[in-house]
Amino acid sequence: MPRDVPLPEGLKPPSKLATLGEFALPFDMIRFGLGGYHLIGAPGGDGRPIALLPGYGASELSMRPLEAYLRHLGYHVRDWGMGRNNGRVAADVERFAAQAIEWVKTGGAPLTLIGWSLGGVIARETARAYPHLVREIITMGTPIIGGPKYTALAQRFAGRDFDAIEREIHARNLKGLTQPLTVIYSDRDGIVGPDIAVDIYNPQARNIKVDVTHLGLGIAPRVWRIIADTLAGVTKPEK
Repeated sequence: MPRDVPLPEGLKPPSKLATLGEFALPFDMIRFGLGGYHLIGAPGGDGRPIALLPGYGASELSMRPLEAYLRHLGYHVRDWGMGRNNGRVAADVERFAAQAIEWVKTGGAPLTLIGWSLGGVIARETARAYPHLVREIITMGTPIIGGPKYTALAQRFAGRDFDAIEREIHARNLKGLTQPLTVIYSDRDGIVGPDIAVDIYNPQARNIKVDVTHLGLGIAPRVWRIIADTLAGVTKPEK
């Protein structure tokens, strides 16, 4: 059962300093190269079907590194097959679900969904509307609470009633999810405020903090290892 929590107060978008920090991605990539030790001894996969959902404004290409890594571990991985994520959540949930129905029918097993940023919203809403299609959900830097109001991209949605959107998202979250949830977020996220990238609604949700920019979440070895361990059912106390 979902937790009956009040609409959160005092939420904030990422700081301007954090948003500027997204430009540090080239330096982070060097650091990621030095952090490859995180991947040593990662558990192998069981061949389960996994679908990867990109973030707002991104296409399947953004998920290629993670896709290659998960294939290497032994999972059956596919991209969402819908091109660039243009932020039409309700329509994209239905489009993605139509494909997922065929994939599950052919493969005979529900999907594990891994979503980056807004892709995680689509993953969660697909799981909420079509629970039989989804085995597990992993999100990275996903705006779970509040919507665009608390993101660095709020200006792109000028003219929207942010307060109404926030209430609508809260009401939807109160309906809860039944699948296992792993929620990866970062205080360094300069796109999605870290306060809104955690799950306060579902008691089974594991909120795991990492030290990564928003743009680095999909390529960080530390994040990849968390995903590998989660898929293999390995849970470790998070510092």
